[in-house]
Amino acid sequence: MADESTARITVLGATGGTGRQVVEQALAAGHRVTALVRDPARMPLVHDRLDVVRMPVPDPEALRALLGRTDAVVSGLAATAKGGSPATVWTGAVLAALADRPDTRLVAVSAAPVGPHPQGSSPFHRFVLSPLVGRVFRDAYRDLERMEAALSAGGAAWTVVRPPRLTDDPGTGEYRLVVGGNVPSGYRIGRADLAHALLRVLGDPATVRRAVGVAY
Repeated sequence: MADESTARITVLGATGGTGRQVVEQALAAGHRVTALVRDPARMPLVHDRLDVVRMPVPDPEALRALLGRTDAVVSGLAATAKGGSPATVWTGAVLAALADRPDTRLVAVSAAPVGPHPQGSSPFHRFVLSPLVGRVFRDAYRDLERMEAALSAGGAAWTVVRPPRLTDDPGTGEYRLVVGGNVPSGYRIGRADLAHALLRVLGDPATVRRAVGVAY
């Protein structure tokens, strides 16, 4: 990625809870931000370093041209349905658009249950809570597994960040990261701190082509 202090960042899912936090924090850090949105009316932020681009569905040519001027892509999109969710569809489109730009950073939100059980997790968590959550959100997690598989098979400089339950707690900047695993006894994180983590890993070469667990 280019100089971290002057990066050009494209944000997917920019009007969602996490995506909007990414936009706000990236602007506050001095970055130039392009927000890809389905409905520009849902983006209340106005800033001289913010460009809002309407793209309800991936447009291959427009996306390739846009990402050709981008240093990094951050996806705050969630998997919400069985197959073909925005997270999976857009990830495939972005990978295709970045086929000739393997150094462009791509960071995407996944979910902690997609990753392994952290070391030291309790029997209750391993054998009761985790299977229960997995059944309730089975379709979403399967979709995120497909998204992660597509990233692993592609040539991009990707990172997936796997949070547990998301909250609207104010940002603290204090949380734990585990590269290649999940956070032990980490059961929640605020969207503001998740956004902070997404931007943080952009400049960390140790997270390239790795999954990163994040939690309080």
